[in-house]
Amino acid sequence: MKKLLILFIAITSLATAQKQDITLDEIWNGTFRTERMNSLNSMNGNFYSLLNFDRATRSSSVDKYSYATLEKVETIVNSKNLTNLSYFENYEFNNDETKLLLGVATEPIYRRSSLGIFYVYDIASKKLQLVDKDKIQEPTFSPDSKKVAYAKNNNIFIKNLETNEVVQITSNGKKNFIINGICDWVYEEEFSFVRAFDWSADSKNIAFLRFDETEVPEFSMQLTGKELYPTQQVFKYPKAGEKNAVVTLHLYNVASKNTSKINLGDYEYIPRIKWTKDANLLSVITLNRHQNNLNLYFVNASNNTAKIVLNETDEAYIDVHDNLTFLKDNSFIWTSEKDGFNHIYHYSEEGNLKNKITNGNWEVTNFYGINEKSKTVYYQSVEDGSINRTIYSIKLNGKNKQRLTNTSGTNSASFSKNLNYFINTFSDVNTPTVYTLHNSKGTQLKEVLNNTKLLEKLEQYNLSQKEFFTIKTENGEFNAWMLKPSSFDTNKKYPLFMTQYSGPGSQSVSNTWNGANDYWFQHLAQQGYIIVCVDGRGTGFKGADFKKSTYLNLVKHETIDQIDAAKELAKRSYIDANEIGIWGWSFGGHMSTNCLLKGNDVFKMAIAVAPVTSWRFYDTIYTERFMRTPQENPAGYDDNSPINYANKLKGKFLLVHGSGDDNVHVQNTMRLTNALIEANKPFDHAIYPDRTHGIYRGKNTRLHLYNKMTTFIRENLGSGNKY
Repeated sequence: MKKLLILFIAITSLATAQKQDITLDEIWNGTFRTERMNSLNSMNGNFYSLLNFDRATRSSSVDKYSYATLEKVETIVNSKNLTNLSYFENYEFNNDETKLLLGVATEPIYRRSSLGIFYVYDIASKKLQLVDKDKIQEPTFSPDSKKVAYAKNNNIFIKNLETNEVVQITSNGKKNFIINGICDWVYEEEFSFVRAFDWSADSKNIAFLRFDETEVPEFSMQLTGKELYPTQQVFKYPKAGEKNAVVTLHLYNVASKNTSKINLGDYEYIPRIKWTKDANLLSVITLNRHQNNLNLYFVNASNNTAKIVLNETDEAYIDVHDNLTFLKDNSFIWTSEKDGFNHIYHYSEEGNLKNKITNGNWEVTNFYGINEKSKTVYYQSVEDGSINRTIYSIKLNGKNKQRLTNTSGTNSASFSKNLNYFINTFSDVNTPTVYTLHNSKGTQLKEVLNNTKLLEKLEQYNLSQKEFFTIKTENGEFNAWMLKPSSFDTNKKYPLFMTQYSGPGSQSVSNTWNGANDYWFQHLAQQGYIIVCVDGRGTGFKGADFKKSTYLNLVKHETIDQIDAAKELAKRSYIDANEIGIWGWSFGGHMSTNCLLKGNDVFKMAIAVAPVTSWRFYDTIYTERFMRTPQENPAGYDDNSPINYANKLKGKFLLVHGSGDDNVHVQNTMRLTNALIEANKPFDHAIYPDRTHGIYRGKNTRLHLYNKMTTFIRENLGSGNKY
């Protein structure tokens, strides 16, 4: 019996020893890719459509599926059957789903914007109609399907699909001066939209924004390229405290071809426009420059008058959202964190509060829609804990709340247009993404897709279990997770490597499946490092007070929390207090830099990728939302800028940036570099030519970056030895 036991232990040990370590090549060549559903488009009735690509024939198709069965009902269009279009990259239906806009030759501009060639496809006749011979932006069907509005060269055009006539409705568009109907850089980046025009429901009017960038300072980036001489990219970028584009609202009447400018009083920003259920009534949101005074206007297209129906103020700032939803009677749904937590409200058309629909010390994280017939509202929230997401329904009167997804973790719903069905996307720390079909009562009808093959593959690897916990410092109790080496021994001491982002309203500690960086952290754990992530003050989903506690002092309190968390962790017997490192990207790169400098007695090394190094260099909308202007709050900007205390550097520092970063400009890294040189502080440096903020374009770019960072960690944390 003893021999059998010894043999069993030996076999078990051998099996464990034979498990593989994760390599960096595997992380970036797709070995651990999670299978996902194509992004689906909900159609009229109980149907959805998918854009499918046939690699064998190099053709595209739009296919229609039933929510009830998940079976394909028909192929709406296949590029194999089109004479002038061998494939297409995107599509959009008109209202009655008799026509499609098909896009090809897409050319990215910034994060969300792109140019392309577009065709209208008539489903009945199977005919293609070219919208414009040139590349255009944001083509959009009129609600009556007779016209398409689009932007080109900073102007707006309307094509009549019946006559092929094209009407240019603006003519003053000019690059780096005037933009009509398309957002400028800072609106696209920070207010998260591109198309700044909208058809009225009766197709009689187009509302649009005009951006006058004339006085906005220009920013230029040198692009190395592949030619003999480099080129320059020049665009308008308003840095904190500088002039924004002057944005105005206009209404164009299709019949009279007249354009009217709408008076909205005093404001700095127009972050949203949207027609209500009344074809004559346009909703418009304005914000002051501090972004703490929001007005919701209704504009009457008959007389071009505007009235305020809702005003919201905050001592800090108000986040803009896309949850404004109009009911048939033109009453509307609105979400707000005015009571300290984000909740759903119902207002009358006149702006009078009818009901607060959700209530509690938790956050609504997504509003999915309302079934007016059953008076049922569908939403996602953190009622199951701030690191989880759960789907709920509730009646419009705030009663009869029902939990629609039962498993704790991250649930995200994609509802049918009529809200009869939803496809739930679920994952948690142990479960890669699973897609399931549910009816509106939450009953699971069918599993659509799972990732059991990935789990089987991962059985071959030495993986560590991510452990969730909370860490308490004198400034609060924070969500955190930890990865220990799979061979963890409580009698040993291990180097600690901290990861974080820490930006306002963000979340890095969540009960969800691995992203690419999680596999990198597993790789590092295999090398003998303990990895920890802490969401300190300023992060999201724990109420407005927690999120807005960093107001006017970005990265000050966040830095304190990471330093204090490192000190608390260092008290644990298995963590080597002399071997602590930290890294971050973008906001997180600012944080890791600050932690190394201000916590130079705690952190031995840090990596900063694409970091902000002074908020004076970042854009108006984001920065001033949290800091006000540099003229009003100079100490908030300068006291927390590592440029101003580069002489504090003691540990090892790797500074990385893409030279083509239009978001966080490489200027940030260059100015910190100069400060470190002037302080005679040694550090490591890497510039990725022409790469944008994500540093991913080009063969092996990400692999090269992560090889560099991994080598830096091994050489400077834990003496490079596997523990």
